[in-house]
Amino acid sequence: MTDAQETAADTSLRTTGGAPPDDVAPAPIPLLEPREGIPPVVASDDALAGVIAAFAAGSGPVAVDAERASGYRYGQRAYLVQLRRDGAGSALIDPVGCPDLSGLGEALHGAEWILHAATQDLPCLREIGMTPTGLFDTELAGRLAGFPRVGLGAMVESVLGYSLEKGHSAVDWSTRPLPDPWLRYAALDVELLIDLRDALEEELDRQGKLEWAQEEFAAIAAAPPAPPRQDPWRRTSGMHKVRRRRQMAVVRELWNTRDQVARRRDISPGKVLGDAAIVEAALALPASLQALTALPGFGHRMGRRQLEQWQAAVERAKELPDTELPQPGQPLTGPPPPRAWADKDPVAAARLSAARAAVSELAERLHMPQENLITPDTVRRVCWEPPKDPTPDAVEHALAGYGARHWQIEQVTPLLVDALTPET
Repeated sequence: MTDAQETAADTSLRTTGGAPPDDVAPAPIPLLEPREGIPPVVASDDALAGVIAAFAAGSGPVAVDAERASGYRYGQRAYLVQLRRDGAGSALIDPVGCPDLSGLGEALHGAEWILHAATQDLPCLREIGMTPTGLFDTELAGRLAGFPRVGLGAMVESVLGYSLEKGHSAVDWSTRPLPDPWLRYAALDVELLIDLRDALEEELDRQGKLEWAQEEFAAIAAAPPAPPRQDPWRRTSGMHKVRRRRQMAVVRELWNTRDQVARRRDISPGKVLGDAAIVEAALALPASLQALTALPGFGHRMGRRQLEQWQAAVERAKELPDTELPQPGQPLTGPPPPRAWADKDPVAAARLSAARAAVSELAERLHMPQENLITPDTVRRVCWEPPKDPTPDAVEHALAGYGARHWQIEQVTPLLVDALTPET
């Protein structure tokens, strides 16, 4: 048994989900060094082949993490991949030097991957050839078990009694060479994931939620890649201030120009031009380069060539015919915002109010966030367009059609049947 497993087995150190411990837990033990020291960074085919062989020969689940350079580089690619497995130890792999990790993915085929907040890392891992066939998400497990704080550091501390140093989470992981303190931090992120997984599995089983968690994990592993966002420029921060269609066209043109520049330079779009500056230009509709320069975000630090490209984008938007201007808002694909229900359909509003209250009460009883019990969007859709005859079978069918898992359907169907059944 490892030190971490012994710590996890000591229930006096654990804060179980759903209820605080009987006694105040001792201060967490700082985890300062990986057990075998900082692994060398794997950046060549030969070194990668050794890691693949070692991890293929290992046993049990595989702890996996990835570091991105969000806020520094364009996109969400991985700049470091960390793994740990019994019998193989830990490994740090540089996807810049080893951009194709499909061989490693194949070697781990059939093994359970342990990730924290899996949906954040899976897209960048998929890009380099790594896709799990099964997984255990320690963050989601913490949510289902009712832990109030589910960040990795908080979970390791409350479940295993160790504290992780988290000072390097937002650094520029595209930096080469990576400094030793960063590598130490990265290795420690997978150091205790296996131990954390085992302790959380035990806790979920104790609460009768292990099968629920396994359904959730299977759904994440089987989910296809998310489609590209439609009209991503509409998500510009401060967009709510932009109301006229011509102004919206300026936002769209500046956003698209910024995206092209950021992609070409491999730099975060926010470092090219801030969202606030885009919105200021859209509201002002500057008539000249001088007018643009006077706006916040387009100051003296910006070169004339850059200013000219932004003003050119503004002019393109100003010259568009009315037929090519964007429409306000996005087409609704579901029910209207709940605040409008009372006017549009008071009966539906009453259904939604009853359903929300019942779901909230059940989630509190089960010690988990409401959105993990059932997504708010699913509740809204069922309440806006309920089955003509809201029998349990009909409600179950509707929930399944919206992607609810079996355990969720089992838990919330009786609540929704009551909320959808008109009073006589």
